[in-house]
Amino acid sequence: MTRPSSSETVLLLVHGAWHGAVHWSSTQRALGRNGLASIAVDLPGSGLGAPVPSGYFQPGQPGLAAEKSALRDLTLQDSTDVVLDALAGVRTRYRNVVLVAHSAAGSAVSAAAEQAPELVDRLVYLSSFVPAGRPRFADYIEAEENAGAIQIPPIGDPAELGAIRINPLSPDPAVTEVIRRAFLNDLPADASDSWRQFLHPDHPFSHFVTPVPLSARRWGRLPRSYIRLTGDLALPPATQDLIISEADQATPDNPFQVFSLPGGHSPFVIRPAELATMFAAIAVQRSSR
Repeated sequence: MTRPSSSETVLLLVHGAWHGAVHWSSTQRALGRNGLASIAVDLPGSGLGAPVPSGYFQPGQPGLAAEKSALRDLTLQDSTDVVLDALAGVRTRYRNVVLVAHSAAGSAVSAAAEQAPELVDRLVYLSSFVPAGRPRFADYIEAEENAGAIQIPPIGDPAELGAIRINPLSPDPAVTEVIRRAFLNDLPADASDSWRQFLHPDHPFSHFVTPVPLSARRWGRLPRSYIRLTGDLALPPATQDLIISEADQATPDNPFQVFSLPGGHSPFVIRPAELATMFAAIAVQRSSR
């Protein structure tokens, strides 16, 4: 296969838990300066119009720990279908489709690649879960290698609420500091705390515990790259390396191409130009496919 040109290439960007398409905006502008098209999708239950608990914006946030989530009936397949629909749309216009997953999006992205590998030319995982070695995201979160991760304590019982609920708008600075350190530990000290406004409080519990079966002949045949984040406190390098190693063991004839970036879990916010440059280099490389 010849090396694809920038004009033939599109990156489909899929956000992680509690995030949305809006978080990719700075990186998309930087990709545009590199001459690359990109599309960011909102997964079901995410985005600026997504439902939140009824007391979330009220003084004292009444009922936050007990109210069942509006996302409780969302399945992993619902998110996978959004990715598949976006892939089908861009496939008609671009020869080279690069599918990018951040963090928890590795579930839906991997499932979509397994179900329709013909729609994808390259997979890119950005400090992301990959279910090739262990089928549930929970399996890696609970792994011994992940013991040093900053884990945001959920509000209420996730299984009962139907969502893993966090509180980015908490009036308690100790609570929001844990969230900031998990996602934005390298945010400049004098930065505004407006980052809290763009995080969603609920992430569907089903996405955390649903197994994602992958096969070597479908998902496993796609060229894939992994971008390690060396200062990540939410999914530490030890966990990322475990994920990479176990995925490579599952498809030893098609191992990850591995890159590293400094900094924490959200380079699309902190160093978007650097991330876009790496995306661009990965996206237009020659593939044997």
